[in-house]
Amino acid sequence: MSRLPPVLQNLPLPVIASPMFIVSTPKLVIEQCKAGVVGSMPALNARPASQLDEWLHEINEALAAHDKAHPERKAAPYAINQIVHKSNDRLEHDMEVVVRHKVPVVITSLGARTDVNDAIHSYGGVVLHDIINNMFARKAIEKGADGLIAVAAGAGGHAGVKSPFALIQEIRQWFDGPVALSGSIATGGAVLAAQAMGADFAYIGSAFIATHEARASEDYKRAIVECSSDDIVYSNLFTGVHGNYLKPSIVAAGLDPDKLPESDPSKMSFGGDAKKAWKDIWGCGQGIGAVTEIAHTADFVARLKREYQEARGRLGLPNLATA
Repeated sequence: MSRLPPVLQNLPLPVIASPMFIVSTPKLVIEQCKAGVVGSMPALNARPASQLDEWLHEINEALAAHDKAHPERKAAPYAINQIVHKSNDRLEHDMEVVVRHKVPVVITSLGARTDVNDAIHSYGGVVLHDIINNMFARKAIEKGADGLIAVAAGAGGHAGVKSPFALIQEIRQWFDGPVALSGSIATGGAVLAAQAMGADFAYIGSAFIATHEARASEDYKRAIVECSSDDIVYSNLFTGVHGNYLKPSIVAAGLDPDKLPESDPSKMSFGGDAKKAWKDIWGCGQGIGAVTEIAHTADFVARLKREYQEARGRLGLPNLATA
């Protein structure tokens, strides 16, 4: 087993919810944490920028109230995602807010910076950096990240093309710190499989879109339920970085999903204009075939826990409640 920082130890279920553009807000994050998984959201989802401070107050107060009412079943920690790319002109502001609130876990994306990691470490925070290959993984750890999120083939949003088997085994040859695996995970059995491969956590995003607490349109949620991996399109058109998206949303935007042009990676942008231009393009991973209904977050996590225990039982592993 790898060495885990205290904040990530003893979770009821080894799951980190991925931060999703538009979709993840305090409402979803709070319910994820209360259900026992690490909830997260992108800092950039708070608009205007001043809203981030309000949202972090809301999350901290709600989780503190939950812990006071349920000392035997405390909430999992939460995470904030920071886009560490030169096009993010809010990074300095958002980092100041994150440090002031002492956010327990920060997920960094699209760039690893020592100064960002040092700021988070200054108050005891933990940095997880998402990567799509072993080279980027090494760079992230060299620059001070505490752990890695291995974004393998089939993950929603910005995703790599590496098999999860290849990616995890290469990372584990040299790194024994926290690793979460992302890519088509939507069942408790898949959570256990991620651990069997060598990851500490499963990183789940798309399945949470089909929850009542997610800030997604009803059409988006229904598409998650009704579509399968055959409806996922891999393209770099929308941000300049390759990612997976739902075919129905691309068609609705008047584009041919089979003939999408290539974007110029040097012009990728995560600012307001880019978000407005593609706000109706729906990110999604290949694991949605396992999502069969729109559910409350607590019920979905309860299902994951049940399936996880059943998978352990099939392998003759002890139930976690009695382990």
